Amino acid sequence: MNIFRSHNILKSFKLRIFLIIFVTGLFSAEMIRASIVYSYTDRALKERAMEVTEHMTIMANRLISYHYLEDGASDVISAQLSIYSTLFDGRVMVIDDNFRVIEDTYALSIGKTMIGEKVIRCFLGETISNIHAGADHVEVAVPVAKTGEDGEVTVDGVLLAGASTSSIERSREELSRRAAIIEIVYLILLLGVDALLSYVLVGPFNRISKAIGSMVSFEDETPVVSDYKETEEIAEAFRKLWQRMKVLDDSRKEFVSNVSHELKTPITSVKVLADSLNMQEDVPVEVYREFMQDITAEIDRENKIIEDLLELVRMERGASGMHVENMEINPLLEQIVKRLAPLARSEEVDLILESKRRVSADIDEVKFTQAITNIIENGIKYNKHPGWVKIQLDADHKQMEIVISDSGMGIPEGELDHIFERFYRVDKSHSREINGTGLGLAITKKTILLHKGTIEAKSTVGEGTEFRVTMPLSFIRENTGETV
Repeated sequence: MNIFRSHNILKSFKLRIFLIIFVTGLFSAEMIRASIVYSYTDRALKERAMEVTEHMTIMANRLISYHYLEDGASDVISAQLSIYSTLFDGRVMVIDDNFRVIEDTYALSIGKTMIGEKVIRCFLGETISNIHAGADHVEVAVPVAKTGEDGEVTVDGVLLAGASTSSIERSREELSRRAAIIEIVYLILLLGVDALLSYVLVGPFNRISKAIGSMVSFEDETPVVSDYKETEEIAEAFRKLWQRMKVLDDSRKEFVSNVSHELKTPITSVKVLADSLNMQEDVPVEVYREFMQDITAEIDRENKIIEDLLELVRMERGASGMHVENMEINPLLEQIVKRLAPLARSEEVDLILESKRRVSADIDEVKFTQAITNIIENGIKYNKHPGWVKIQLDADHKQMEIVISDSGMGIPEGELDHIFERFYRVDKSHSREINGTGLGLAITKKTILLHKGTIEAKSTVGEGTEFRVTMPLSFIRENTGETV
């Protein structure tokens, strides 16, 4: 494991957490500041409009009381209008029922006709207030109405008032400035809290990384980090992975040891035989021929081990292509039995083939033949004398089943789980006496799996062993879903 890479990943993870928290905090602070400023401005403008509307409503009542629209002159009304104009820092106009401006605090439109949407709506009895935040003012239009003796309301004129909102704008800018200062202080504090949180959150993962990095062999203990539930789950997941890797490492070591032993044994035998010949003078032809036959047998055995190893490696890497075709299984089994008959006779073992029905299936003939041959051959070699090996073939509409049983010495229950491992031998004391590479059942199982089948074994010591092979009649290729 590259610790430097792991450390860089954690630093990147820590930086991402830091940036996420900081950006989230910055966005939240900006949103809060904008919300506060907007809420204040909106509320202040509405209050300003209401204030102007209330004053203009009072002023409209006074215009009626002083009959200002009828007389057109009143120093009191003029003075009050001027006061309101100063108070609002704006403009106030009085319009009569002929749409003529009879009073203007700015003295710009007196005597002019003023017709507009607000004026017309006021003559219809509406009170209008418009907030022009962008133009820094509010506009109010209030109807000057009186009620007759019969209760009928008559609008005789309109009061138009404009009030400046510059004070509100100044207050808004001051509020925004103070909020910005508070935001800066908040962000400074957030940086500190952010750094602390990112350290606290990443700390357990950093400890896991260091603990994993400190493991230089499978003899070291797995890390235990219980800061959070998540780190406990990660540590537990790594512990399980570590255990599986340890099993694989032990298997690898055992495999290397077995390969070294199996390959070294024939070479040692060849060397011993060759040295024996070299140390003798005038070796008789018969002895020389006998020694050379033994040397040839050991070379053939070495070559068989290498071939089986290469075949097994090709299967595991998927490099050994499947040449699948539909074949009759019954005659194929008959050929296998016929081929093994001489070996069976030499070992005083009877071969029995029982076919319950004709079976046709999609198989790789070479691999299938080798797999079934390995099982039957083992049944012959590890059998009693005399003994028997029975091969039974059956099938339904989906799969076929081949059961191979024998009357041999049997396999202890504790050994059954290992018989398909490479170079595993149940009776190691007779491994040299019984010819074989120790790879036959491993190749057999891999072949059955390549055919999408299963193989099971059960055995009773002293009574015999039974192998049950189940394979689909139709071969389905991987990835494509294509049926052969």
